[in-house]
Amino acid sequence: MISLSNFSFEFGGRYLYKDADWHIKPKERIGLVGKNGTGKSTLLRVLTGEYQLREGDISKLKSLTIGFLNQDLLSFSSDEPIVNVAMQAFERQLFLEGEIEKLLKIVETDYSEENLHRLGEMQEEFLHSDGYDIRYKTEAILEGLGFNTSDLKRPLSEFSGGWRMRVMLAKMLLMKPQLLMLDEPTNHLDLPSIEWLETYLTSYEGTVIIVSHDRYFLNRMVTKIVEIANQKVYQYTGNFEEYLEQKVERDDLQTRQYENQQDYIRQQERFITRFKAKASKSTLVQSRVKMLDKLDLVEAVVQDNSKINVRFNILKAPGKVICELKNISKSYGPIEIVKNASALLDRGDRIALIGANGKGKSTLLRIIAGTENHEGERIMGYNLIQSFYAQHQLESLNLENDILQELASFATNKTDGDLRGLLGGFLFQGDDVFKKIKVLSGGEKARVSLAKMVTTGANFLVLDEPTNHLDMQSIDILIDVFNNYAGSFIVVSHDRHFVSQIANKIWWIEDNQIKEYPGTYAEFEPWNQQRLKNKPSANAIKEAVTVHVKPKAENLPHRDTLVKALKKQIDGLDIEIAALKKQIDNNEAEMTKESVYTNAMELKTISQTLGKLKHELVDKEQEYETAFEELMGLE
Repeated sequence: MISLSNFSFEFGGRYLYKDADWHIKPKERIGLVGKNGTGKSTLLRVLTGEYQLREGDISKLKSLTIGFLNQDLLSFSSDEPIVNVAMQAFERQLFLEGEIEKLLKIVETDYSEENLHRLGEMQEEFLHSDGYDIRYKTEAILEGLGFNTSDLKRPLSEFSGGWRMRVMLAKMLLMKPQLLMLDEPTNHLDLPSIEWLETYLTSYEGTVIIVSHDRYFLNRMVTKIVEIANQKVYQYTGNFEEYLEQKVERDDLQTRQYENQQDYIRQQERFITRFKAKASKSTLVQSRVKMLDKLDLVEAVVQDNSKINVRFNILKAPGKVICELKNISKSYGPIEIVKNASALLDRGDRIALIGANGKGKSTLLRIIAGTENHEGERIMGYNLIQSFYAQHQLESLNLENDILQELASFATNKTDGDLRGLLGGFLFQGDDVFKKIKVLSGGEKARVSLAKMVTTGANFLVLDEPTNHLDMQSIDILIDVFNNYAGSFIVVSHDRHFVSQIANKIWWIEDNQIKEYPGTYAEFEPWNQQRLKNKPSANAIKEAVTVHVKPKAENLPHRDTLVKALKKQIDGLDIEIAALKKQIDNNEAEMTKESVYTNAMELKTISQTLGKLKHELVDKEQEYETAFEELMGLE
């Protein structure tokens, strides 16, 4: 499909790739990864032909069609309705539609055989190219990406950059290029839209290359990881987690090769030093010098073991209740966010508030933080010290300050030594603290804002999208910060890896109420999928209400049969659940044995079995709840 051979590319006075190779095959789903600055987006532009190679070869199929979704498209604007903008993907069909309309007007007065023949040919091509379905297909993809039906006729210019990017993504998907390249596609999507995109791309007929910092997305989506590192392109089969395992093995092998080669070089250098003055050995010495010059050097593996080292100390312990909401209502004009909603946030709660954009997550955070007017009671707990983190706080950093000055202007009671120690914990070492805020990356600015939060001694954090536009390293740093935090927090995030690592409860807004799942995201996800599968649609509910009649006497024996069947099912599920819990306990006990945790293969096998058992337990408990609710309804 595309072959890059022995290619090099220099940008800004340094090589991004040097004598690298990459062969892209049909129907691959590739995750392109690497540290910031290694040239991931640049490599995509090389593939499109926007950047030309000066060294090496690139060959493509002549008929290859390429679609490239990139951050430059954020600035695109149009006064056309978004459905029309996305439909521009169907260039041929739109041309045919226009020509057919013209011909239909012509044949009203000119019935010539030539016109009728041409009209017939165009109508046939339009039919066979699914021209009559293009509006339906476009609306389906736009709605899958989070747009309401009422939005489709609104001009693109009315939407923010993130929503415009969704329109561009819809257009790209509708074009169905043979090679689809997406640069950070999940940055502008909410959780339901990310899940929709995952499902869509897993059945995509062409090849897909994705640059993303979303591990969860890569794990679900890709069949191959391509990593840019050390100016080379490395390929790994499998998803992101499998890539990490293979990378450890590759790094271990490379480290051994590097050490062996260094030993060999030292031996040859000792020989050269010892005998270079002896004429009788000059031929041997010169031979070894030339051999060392021609040696293909193995590079040392550079391990990035940077770990955050911050104790997020709280000044005082709060009471048992952090925040209680009673009969909260909030609306914007006719749009209701919550209505008579109640929720309780206790000490020790680490809550992730998830869901689609526009459902009121940020509004609810502001209500909890006390910065949003509302109806109902908001009762804050005893000894509470609260800190609120939002994206606008990154924008409010003083760009002319250096990092140390920015922190000192906020934490006036701390010495420079205290602040430098804190910044060191956030990976700002030595002279890094004198970097100007204006030159920092998004992840570095986020770390500065988090460092400011640490100085408050808050025991309750309210955070709105702290992971937005962060790279994997910065997200891992955030995870470490929150896992070392002794207080409570509620956070809005669409990053499922982040949420799965830090939250012990899941909240979402549904039917204008605050709903809670008392467990981790890994437990919530299968439970929620089953819940949504079992949840009747609005039409089904309407139909049920329409046809429902009060049971007559002759229906009662049938009801008794159902009750007996449900009780039998519940008894059986009780036994299965108890057996699964026992198996889980046994497996967890096995994993603590030295003979197991020192044997990587056996530990992996037991871990996989344990994961399957836990998923099965969640399913059985959901079956139990469903059967029990049905039984209560009948009794």
